[in-house]
Amino acid sequence: MISKSQISFVKSLHQKKIRKENSLFLAEGIKSVTEFLNSEYIVETIFYTANVSPKLLNLSHNVKLQEVSDHELSKISALNTPQQVIAVIKIPKSAPLSSNNASKTFSIVLDGIQDPGNLGTIIRTADWFGLKNIICSTDTVDVYNPKVVQATMGSLSRMTIHYTSLTEYLENTSLPIYGAVLNGESIYNTQFTDAGIIVLGNEGNGISPGVLKTIKHFITIPKFGNAESLNVATSAAIFCSELKRNSKYILPEN
Repeated sequence: MISKSQISFVKSLHQKKIRKENSLFLAEGIKSVTEFLNSEYIVETIFYTANVSPKLLNLSHNVKLQEVSDHELSKISALNTPQQVIAVIKIPKSAPLSSNNASKTFSIVLDGIQDPGNLGTIIRTADWFGLKNIICSTDTVDVYNPKVVQATMGSLSRMTIHYTSLTEYLENTSLPIYGAVLNGESIYNTQFTDAGIIVLGNEGNGISPGVLKTIKHFITIPKFGNAESLNVATSAAIFCSELKRNSKYILPEN
């Protein structure tokens, strides 16, 4: 049984302010929780329902495990349909962000992304393509928002996420900066370098004026049909794919 004070505290972690004050966030679902257990993240507590307890007991003996009822789990879940497992996880301290900290690879820069599902999908996509660094503007949605964490499907456990003043960061990097815009060179004609930065803008307004001034290469995903716009997470996937194609990426053997 979970106490009323525990329910109140875990529910409070749905809020950004409380997550920041306590350096804790939530992950839900057996897959996501497993990914964090097998990463460098510190999992403090796992709440689970009876029908999944054998799986959890096989995962870790160094984490506090607490069985709860379906009703109790629904009280602390951020999802409309709780997934029977909720973990309370420590937010790691961010390493210092250098303007050239990823000089041998590409980083994705996100300028004002607001939708949690978009951010989570971008993180999951970057993980698929082997890009490990994502740098966010301070007004981008919180990466530890439960909806973001859920959308990453565990990929967050392998990624490095920074929040910073993008204009200052981009003005001080020597890496080539590519920006996704409506009127630029076709992405299919672009020869990307071996390392650099891809900037993706806000869902409705695109890249902000200050960040736009730092961009050296303006890149467009050409429109062939009649859709009014392209989802930013979809754009991120296309950019990641083209980066790998340009680098003559060799698929690793299974």
